[in-house]
Amino acid sequence: MTASQVAAVRAASPWQDDPYDAVVSLTQFTVPVLALAIAVRMPVWRGPGGPDRAQQTGRAAGAMTVLIGLTAAFEWAAVLLGAHATSRGTWTSVLIGGLTVVSGLTVVVTALLVRGRGPRGASARWQHDWLGDAIAVCDRIPVLRNRVGPRAMAWVRRRATTVFVGLSALAAVGIAGSLAIGERWTNPLLIAWALAIETTTFLAFCVLSNAVAGFVARPPRTRSRRVAEASMVAGCVAIQVAMAFRDALWSALGAGAVTSVPVLVTGTLGAGLLTSVVTAGLLTALPQHPNPPPVDGTSTSWTSKS
Repeated sequence: MTASQVAAVRAASPWQDDPYDAVVSLTQFTVPVLALAIAVRMPVWRGPGGPDRAQQTGRAAGAMTVLIGLTAAFEWAAVLLGAHATSRGTWTSVLIGGLTVVSGLTVVVTALLVRGRGPRGASARWQHDWLGDAIAVCDRIPVLRNRVGPRAMAWVRRRATTVFVGLSALAAVGIAGSLAIGERWTNPLLIAWALAIETTTFLAFCVLSNAVAGFVARPPRTRSRRVAEASMVAGCVAIQVAMAFRDALWSALGAGAVTSVPVLVTGTLGAGLLTSVVTAGLLTALPQHPNPPPVDGTSTSWTSKS
C-alpha cells in the first residue's frame, strides 16, 4: 500500500507501471478482503459443519497465498527486467528488501498449507457455507439479530450474481472516485472507464473466489445461466489482461502506443466483449450434460434449507 500511495516511495518503485501495477492493485484490495472473511468466520469455527468449514477456509487461504505469490512474481520481474532503473534509490532497496521477506513468507505459508491439507472433498457435497456462518455471527449481535436471518440468506443465494455485481460496483465507485480526485481527472469517459475496469476486476474476483471457496452456496442454475456467467467472467478477465498489457498488445498489433482515451476504452472493453462472445459460442456448442451437477459449493440440500 505504501509503495502505491506515498509519492516518494512510488517514484522509486520498479513496479509502479503496468503490467506490474495492475497485479499489485488487485492484490492490495482482494487479499485483505479474504483475510477479513477468514477472521469473521473464527467465532463460529466450532459450530456445525466443521469439515466443510476447514476445506473452504483452506481454499480461501490458498487463494490468498496464490494472489500474494503472483504479485511477488510480477514485482520480481520488474526488478530483474530493470524497470525504472534510472530512478532507483534508497526506497528501492527498502522495497526490494520487503519483497524478499514477503517472498520467503509466501514459500513458508505455501508449504504449511500443503502439509496441513486434510482429506479432499468435492465442493458439490458441502452442506455449509460462509454466508450461513455470517448469519450465525449476526445472530449473536442484538442490533442485527432481527434484521439478518434465513430469509435474507435465501435471497442472497438466489441472487448471488446480483449481489456480486452490486458489491463490485460499490467498491469500484470508491476506488475510481479516489483516483479521479487524486489524479484530478476531468474527462467523463476516462472516469467511466476506470469505474468499468474496477467493477469488472472485483466481479471476476467475487465469482472465481466463490467457486473456489464456496462463500455463497447457490441453487442449481440452468445451462444458459451458467454459460452467461462463465462468459461474463471470461470477459472481465480479458479486460484486465488487455488493460495491464495494453502497450505490448497495441505494439504487437502495429498500432503503436495508446495515446487517447477513446482508443484505451475501445481496446480494453472491446477485448472483454469479444472474449465474452467467443466464450459463449464455444460453451453453447459443447454437448449438454444430461444432469449437470451443482457448482460453486452448491449442494442439493441448500434448496430445501433456503
